[in-house]
Amino acid sequence: MSPGERVLDVGTGTGVVARAAQEAAGDGVVVGVDQSVPMLEAGTRSVRLAAASAIDLPFREATFDAVLAGFVLSHFPRLDTALFDVIRVLKPGGRLGATTWGETEDEFQLAWRELVEQVVPHEVLQDAVERAMPNEERLRDARRLEGTLRDAGLHPVTVERQEYRFVMRLDDYVDGRTTAASGRFVRDMLGDRDWPAFLERARAVFRERFPDPLTDFREVLIAVATKPADYQAGDVQGR
Repeated sequence: MSPGERVLDVGTGTGVVARAAQEAAGDGVVVGVDQSVPMLEAGTRSVRLAAASAIDLPFREATFDAVLAGFVLSHFPRLDTALFDVIRVLKPGGRLGATTWGETEDEFQLAWRELVEQVVPHEVLQDAVERAMPNEERLRDARRLEGTLRDAGLHPVTVERQEYRFVMRLDDYVDGRTTAASGRFVRDMLGDRDWPAFLERARAVFRERFPDPLTDFREVLIAVATKPADYQAGDVQGR
C-alpha cells in the first residue's frame, strides 16, 4: 500500500483495519464497508464507513487500488459472487489483501469449545458455525486459499503463513470468544436470563485453568493477489 491510494476494507467491523490502512495511505482515501450497522456505529470516526454487502458493493468498476479482507472471506455464503464484486471494483493491477486463520487449534479454543458443548450438542453447534462461516475449513488450508483466489481470475497470488503472539487478560479473551460464531449462537440460545451465568462460569473456568494474562499463538494465512490488466469477468464466470 502506497500513500495516495484508494483503499476499500470489506467486512470492516469497527474499522480497525481501515484505520491502519488510512495511516499507510496518508492522504489517500480509505473506505470501510460492513453489513452490521451496530458494528459501524461502534467504530472509529477517523475513516469513512458505510453499510454495504460485499456481494453488491456500491462503487463503480475500477475504483480502488487495493481491497482488504481481514478474516471475512470465510463468512461469505456465496464466496465466488463476493470475490467477483470485489474484483470488479479493483483497478487493473490492483491488489486484494486477505487474511484467514490457519489450521491450528490451541488449548484456549479447546477449553471454550468444551464449555459451549456443555450447553449445546456438538452437532447443533457445528451446524450453526458452518452456517455462520461456510468457507472456514476451505480457507484454513493455504493451497485451497490460493486456488480460490486463482479461480476467481487473480494472479499472481502469494500466500504466506505467519504465527502471531497475543498477550491478553483472561476476561478479555473470553469476551472476545463471545463475539465469535459459537459465542453468538450460545447467547441467542440461552437468552438474557441464562447467558450471564454461562459467561461468568466461562470466566471462572479460564481463571482456574490458565495464567492471567494468557499468551496465545495463532497461525494466520496472509494472501496477496493481483487483478491482471487483461482480466475478463466473463471468462472467469464461464469456467
